[in-house]
Amino acid sequence: MTLLLVDAANLYFRAFYGVPESVTSPDGQPINAVRGFLDMTATLITRRRPTRYVACLDFDWRPAFRVALIPSYKAHRRAPDGREAIPDALVPQIPVLLRVLGALGLATGGADGFEADDVIATLAARDDGPCEIVSGDRDLIALANERVRVLYVGRGVARLEDLGPDEVRARYGVPAERYPDFAALRGDPSDGLPGVAGVGEKTAAALVNRFGAVEDIVAAAQAVYANHLHLMQEIICIHVQQISRFMF
Repeated sequence: MTLLLVDAANLYFRAFYGVPESVTSPDGQPINAVRGFLDMTATLITRRRPTRYVACLDFDWRPAFRVALIPSYKAHRRAPDGREAIPDALVPQIPVLLRVLGALGLATGGADGFEADDVIATLAARDDGPCEIVSGDRDLIALANERVRVLYVGRGVARLEDLGPDEVRARYGVPAERYPDFAALRGDPSDGLPGVAGVGEKTAAALVNRFGAVEDIVAAAQAVYANHLHLMQEIICIHVQQISRFMF
């Protein structure tokens, strides 16, 4: 009873850039993204054999609550009118793709004010059977557990990277449930997330493994700073006393 959750936008963008625009319908309309997405879907269903399928959609590609926290979030992907920058040839293909999926009996789902990531996380958490998530978005790696596996498509659907808890730890050096803390420290330029200056993957993994969540890392840093400041104050006091004795 495996549930296959697909990050639809992630895959149709990949399909659009992976299949030539010369692939058109009989009336000359571009359908390269539709063709590529359906080819990937056929490959996934054939190889993974899910019993349930949902193509999860971005009803809001850049939710206000995330922008309020980090204004740079996906800012580099905005069009001049503030909407997501989407190639002109892709725009009319999206509703066509959704109609085709519906005709094939493949479910789609989204939620107002949220991204596909949020929909995927919600459906994965609510389900009690085996679940596989297909995406090239590394944020979803945090969902990997004994029941949920992430099929990372960084190198394409034909070469999926199958990630469970063990694979996540082996690759990133942290438990899957701590991946958000690791990613927050490292940053992610593809989403406009700056991370901490001077902190790469190795340092981020070391901090997470030693201290835990970002809040605990900040608390530890503040404690070190406080201790260092107290020590400096003592040194300055001793130095001032020595100078005073010397001068007077």
